Amino acid sequence: MNDVAVAGAEIVTGDVPRAGEPGEAPRGAAADKAAASRSLGTTSHKLWGGRFVGGPAPALEAVNRSIAIDFRLWPFDIRLSKAWAVALWNAGVLSLDESRRIEAGLDAVAERFSAGAAPLATDEDVHTMIDRLLHAEIGDVASKLHTGRSRNDQVSTATRLWCIDACDQLDAAVRGLQHVMVRQATQHQQSLMPSYTHMQRAQPVSIAHWMLSHFWPLDRDRARLAAAARSAGVLPLGSGAVAGCAFPISRVLLKGSLGFASVSKNSIDAVADRDFVAELLFSLSLLGAHLSRLAEDLILYGSSEFGFVRFGDAYTTGSSMMPQKRNPDALELARASGARMLGDLTSLLATIKGLPSGYNKDLQEDKRALFDAVDGILLVLPAVAGTLDELTFDTARMAAAISSTMMATDLADYLVGKGITFREAHATVGAMVRKAEELGVELHALPLGTFEAAHTAFGSDVHDALAARASVDRREVEGGTGPRAVRTQLEAAVSTLAQGGEVPRGNELDLRAD
Repeated sequence: MNDVAVAGAEIVTGDVPRAGEPGEAPRGAAADKAAASRSLGTTSHKLWGGRFVGGPAPALEAVNRSIAIDFRLWPFDIRLSKAWAVALWNAGVLSLDESRRIEAGLDAVAERFSAGAAPLATDEDVHTMIDRLLHAEIGDVASKLHTGRSRNDQVSTATRLWCIDACDQLDAAVRGLQHVMVRQATQHQQSLMPSYTHMQRAQPVSIAHWMLSHFWPLDRDRARLAAAARSAGVLPLGSGAVAGCAFPISRVLLKGSLGFASVSKNSIDAVADRDFVAELLFSLSLLGAHLSRLAEDLILYGSSEFGFVRFGDAYTTGSSMMPQKRNPDALELARASGARMLGDLTSLLATIKGLPSGYNKDLQEDKRALFDAVDGILLVLPAVAGTLDELTFDTARMAAAISSTMMATDLADYLVGKGITFREAHATVGAMVRKAEELGVELHALPLGTFEAAHTAFGSDVHDALAARASVDRREVEGGTGPRAVRTQLEAAVSTLAQGGEVPRGNELDLRAD
């Protein structure tokens, strides 16, 4: 991941700096105004407008202006613009000197962004701002850069590059949480706790087994993020506005220079396709749901009624009224993130479902949902990892929550081992449970005579079947909670984390021959 890509995809909340605020490089202010004036004969620097007599209404400019959202695409727009300058040279549209001047100018523009360059009121979007700054750096030769391309294929390309980079960041953040899960699971392979179905105590499991039950959904999330990155790795640049480029641009060379895996097959589809955004948002929706389920478990387990875990100080807050409170705010916000991710996905799907073919301005809203979802989940993941890392398990209390009645299935299995059908064994044990409830005791408290009266297959070893440790140890089937099975899970978890998160895609090539 190059430095420019990191800077562009860094998740920073807040408004884009406005003109006149600190950070704008003073050396280009006069040149900016001059370039804007040369461009359209006015103070505007729009990339369109020649067929219009007057300017747009202020209300239209307000709703149409997207730079507050798409500003973060600047590193990717500069990357693709440099590749486009080389492609125009290869196609004979630009001279070698013009191409190199444009590339050098774009590098200078990138430096100005890094130094804090802020939009002007006339900058409709980040593409307009880059064009304005490029004119300020190199003059009228900058006007040749837009030859053969449209903002339609330009913004799609920049957004795809941003998504690929974001998937790398997301994968790293998910892996960070998984590492914490593996550490906690490793420490608690022998500690037992109740498992739950229908929020009722079910059967004993190891704490490690429960912890890994949240690891594997995240592993599937990583696979979906990798698939979303591959889906984004299709180059739309060269599709123009809708019909393709009229100049002999080599899209294969563009693909290689920008690191895409393939080239779009149809120009109409290429400029309108936002499937890759939807796939990423779907992946984040499932990730948000998985984080919500983990958070809900931990919130319940941290309550006074359960008392299974104790939260630390760094990721909890207090009450403004009740001094005794320790609130798991990070987990509660993680639980809410599932709804936020789903809302962003629904927003995008509802936007694209009724659009006609080709590009429509509705698609400008894709980045609002995309950036919100990625920003949100990248805030949540480290907070959940930190909460889990500093919490402690009250293993004694968790073990004490296991009752012998939870081994009712083991008791039925005991009878099966004596040659009884499971249906008969199930009915017999069910009657035993009812008897214990009537007497107000657990199964292990029933005398041997009561077992023998219930079924002749019960022997003097019947109480051994009601031991929690024995119940766990018997479940060595692959994926079970038995000690060897859990060790196998842990080895698999460590192995999948060791594979890293690099997404296979096209190689980035340097096409310039010096």
